[in-house]
Amino acid sequence: MKTTLRGKLLPPALAILFSVLLCTVALLISGDNPLDAFGAMIGQLFRGTTAVDTVNSAAVYYLAGLAVAIGFQMNLFNIGVEGQYRFAAVIAAIVGGGVVLPPVIHTVVIIVVAVLAGALYALVPALLKVYRGVSEVISTIMLNAIAIGLIAYLVSTDAFGVQIGNNIATKPIPESGWVPGIPFGESGTLFGFVFVAGLVGAGYWVLLNRTRFGFELRASGESPTAATAGGVDARKMVLTAMLLSGGVAGLTALPELLGRDHEYLQTSPAGYGFAGIAVALLGRNHPGGIALGAVLWAFLDKSAVSLDNVGVPQEITTIMQGAIVLSVVIAYEIVRRMELAAEQRRVGRQLGRDTSDIAAGGSV
Repeated sequence: MKTTLRGKLLPPALAILFSVLLCTVALLISGDNPLDAFGAMIGQLFRGTTAVDTVNSAAVYYLAGLAVAIGFQMNLFNIGVEGQYRFAAVIAAIVGGGVVLPPVIHTVVIIVVAVLAGALYALVPALLKVYRGVSEVISTIMLNAIAIGLIAYLVSTDAFGVQIGNNIATKPIPESGWVPGIPFGESGTLFGFVFVAGLVGAGYWVLLNRTRFGFELRASGESPTAATAGGVDARKMVLTAMLLSGGVAGLTALPELLGRDHEYLQTSPAGYGFAGIAVALLGRNHPGGIALGAVLWAFLDKSAVSLDNVGVPQEITTIMQGAIVLSVVIAYEIVRRMELAAEQRRVGRQLGRDTSDIAAGGSV
């Protein structure tokens, strides 16, 4: 238990420590005070709406991280979460703004549409992977680019877009389709979808650890040959994993869409899918670890604005995020080798004691 806990907690801690040290060196070289920079970032968390905004953004990163993690469980690198969530957000916004339904039902319809749209966009690379052997990395990267063009067309005035001031967006979603938030006065409003994200994370844990499908999914990811020998349909698992990953990816933009924006603009935020890869790596595909990684990522994003007050470029947070991504993979490998070496030493000592006992028994 102690070894398992160390293997889960030590690598991300080492990665964060390394990123802090790297940023400290970068700040010293540029002539800035690292203590002022880090102090400003931490202090920003307790100013204005930063704390609530951090939790809201963490919900978005959490859903993206879960979508990536589902693919990782099957040894699938679904880089297409970026395109899948953006495509799903546009379709959900178009449907949500185009129908009139009672409250709750309206919201549920939008959520279901987003999940189906994300899964549909993930179906293409899934089929290419299963039936043609095309790497999901290549196909999803190309589909990300295609999604940009599709979204630009769908949000244009020639399709479903409407002119709103100087911007173009989908038709606004009526209030019956919103997910109400929890107001905290001047500290901001917490998205109601934060709790939905938590439920998705709980469902992810139950699916992987308490169902036969989850066992087969993890077994197929660890050894497709052994899983196939055990009666698991590898093709079916790849297809299902990609569809589940795309479905969860479809939820990524909904905290903002249903909790704040209520429409999809041509200038809507992007990049959550790529950040989800880093969050999933940082959390080691565990729902609890992904949650912590999402909060950390959101904190770095939201606290960056405070660096201007101390004359430090905001890009220092980007350096920290990049360093975390690079070092967490190395840290996991280092800790894995440390645990393997410790286990070999433990087995060696046990064998030595057993040999001594046998020798002592023989002499008697």
